[in-house]
Formats: sequence, C-alpha cells, structure tokens
Amino acid sequence: MTNRRDFFKSFAKPLVKSEEEMTSSLLRPPYGSTESLFQSECPSCESKACVASCDEKIIFITKDGTPILDFSKNGCTLCDACAEVCEAGVLSLANTESATRLNAVFKISLDACVAHHGVICHSCKEPCIDDAILFNGMFNPVIDDEKCTACGFCISRCPTQAIDFRVMELQGQTHGQPQGQPQGIAPTV
Repeated sequence: MTNRRDFFKSFAKPLVKSEEEMTSSLLRPPYGSTESLFQSECPSCESKACVASCDEKIIFITKDGTPILDFSKNGCTLCDACAEVCEAGVLSLANTESATRLNAVFKISLDACVAHHGVICHSCKEPCIDDAILFNGMFNPVIDDEKCTACGFCISRCPTQAIDFRVMELQGQTHGQPQGQPQGIAPTV
C-alpha cells in the first residue's frame, strides 16, 4: 500500500460487491423448485405478492422481474407466507426440498471475524435459532452446515460483515444428489 488512504480503502473492499458478484449470487426465496421456473414465470407476474407477504421485508424484485432475498437487514423465518400467495406456483409448499433450507451455504471469514482475532463477540450466534454457529472456546466461531438452514439472520448482525454465503443451484429433483449436500440443492459450478 502506498499511503494511508489505500490502507483504509482496503477495509471497505470486502463490503462492496460488484454487479457481477451480486448477479452470480442470487439467493431465491424458499419453496422454489428450479431456477428456470423463476426465470419463466416470475417476470410476467404482475402482483409480486411474495414481496408484500414477507414480514421480514427481505424479498426484492431484480431488474429481470425475479425475486431474490436480501439479508442486509433481516433473515428468513421460513414462515410459508410467500409460498401461500404465489399465484404462479413458483413458490409452493409442495416443494418440500426447499421448505426447510435455503439454497446457500454460509461461511465465516477468518480474516474479517473479530472473534477469530481475540475479541469477544457473539453477534452471529445470538440470532441463530438453529444453534448452527458453534464456538471453539470463547473465540473461533464456525458454522455447522448440518444445522444451518441458511436463514441469514447472522449476516445482518455481524458488525464486520464477516459472514458470506455461496448460492447453490436449485434442484427440482433429489435423484443424483451429491453425497453430503442438503436435499434440494447442489453446488453451482
């Protein structure tokens, strides 16, 4: 780094995502079956009832007319409301594979997490109703992928934005599901 300004800018870089990064990480609302169904049915939906039905106010419509989740202020309670009002059936309670877990895998950045640097912080663990965030001693939080439903409440609570996620491809069928992956999702390539 050549000067102080560059030094301080380096702290902001992980906080700002490029449009390409944001497009590649579209996290869909629960109860969806396939990405192609979102792409074919949602743009023609005029009511966008899924947005209005969300008590947590985390469902937003993208430029292409499809719904995504934004965890910057809250998380998903998997309450069924968006699926109950979806007229096109894109979000459906019949899609049991995506009813208990969102299509993402969450990770804590060891570099950005203050607890991994000796600061007592349990901000991510407190809102986790699934007890998916475990601490090795007083420090070093890790996310238990088996327990994590990818609800996203931890993201908005982290003071350093050290928690990020990788979106998984929605799968309509569970045949040929990779070993160790939660049902209903498969890693994107």
